[in-house]
Amino acid sequence: MPKKIVTGSRQMCVEDRRYSKKGYQRGVSLVELMVGIAIGLMVVAVAGGVLMVSRGLTGTVSDVSQIQQQAAYALRAIGQQVRQSGSLYLDLNPENETNTDIDRYAIPVAFETRAGTGNFGFDPKTDSIRGTATTLNVGYSRYAETLFFKENASDPDAQSQSRDCLGGPSDAAANSIYRRLQSNFSFSAIGGSNDLVCTGTTIPAQTQPIVTNVANFQIRYLLQGKSGSDAGSTTIRYANTGDSGFSWAKVTGVEVCLVLYGTERMDLLTGDISSYTDCDGTTRVDMSSAASTDMNGVAIGTSRAGRLHMVFRNTYQLRSQGLIGSVL
Repeated sequence: MPKKIVTGSRQMCVEDRRYSKKGYQRGVSLVELMVGIAIGLMVVAVAGGVLMVSRGLTGTVSDVSQIQQQAAYALRAIGQQVRQSGSLYLDLNPENETNTDIDRYAIPVAFETRAGTGNFGFDPKTDSIRGTATTLNVGYSRYAETLFFKENASDPDAQSQSRDCLGGPSDAAANSIYRRLQSNFSFSAIGGSNDLVCTGTTIPAQTQPIVTNVANFQIRYLLQGKSGSDAGSTTIRYANTGDSGFSWAKVTGVEVCLVLYGTERMDLLTGDISSYTDCDGTTRVDMSSAASTDMNGVAIGTSRAGRLHMVFRNTYQLRSQGLIGSVL
């Protein structure tokens, strides 16, 4: 039987067809590569946009949470001191009765309206509350009571459980001169820090920030009785220290307004949608514009423009209930 000789060229064609039928891959063309790159870039662009939106929302939520936490702490610290303002010491044994046979329930009690003398004494007529539209100074008497349990054996038997806004003064023997606790709250913009600060009781005075990023701090006072009427009237009205008929003896409560701003810059829309009402209740401030002015006529500037602002208010009643100077 004769043999068939196959040339090399014919063999290559047969091999090419054989590999082609089995799905042999020869790579991608330039068009296919460019299409793949374009699709990949579109996916990256969409993912980047989603990431930026998510980052913006996360920053806004974090800003709101931080502002609310700062406001809650500031109002709690102020309220703790204001509610104690004008409080008096109840002396359970004003006659210093030492007879153990007497019925303890029959011992008379008394409210002491004054504590100590000198610069560190407490007189409710003059030391309970003072301030302006932007500062608040409150005070109350500091008395030590005998404790049933002491944390350390070296601690004094009688200690005071009251503290000023800075947590002092301590019950060290040297601090026995402080018969009055006082806390002075004010707004400080030194160095552009914009802090709400508090000055405590001790001398030399110690001042430290309570919260930061404060845009405004305003105080209004609630007076018991109309202008010109006696302090015992049941009518309550808001007033500032410069109003006619204002008297510290008639002050029965304090309204605190606090405006805080965040740390995240946002792309805010212009107009009323990005505005807030300042502490006066009428001035609209545009958070998106550095030229927008607050209730004091001061521009918010580039340091606050584009940042979230939130307004907080709270009203606190004094224990004296407006009777300081008229009854006490």
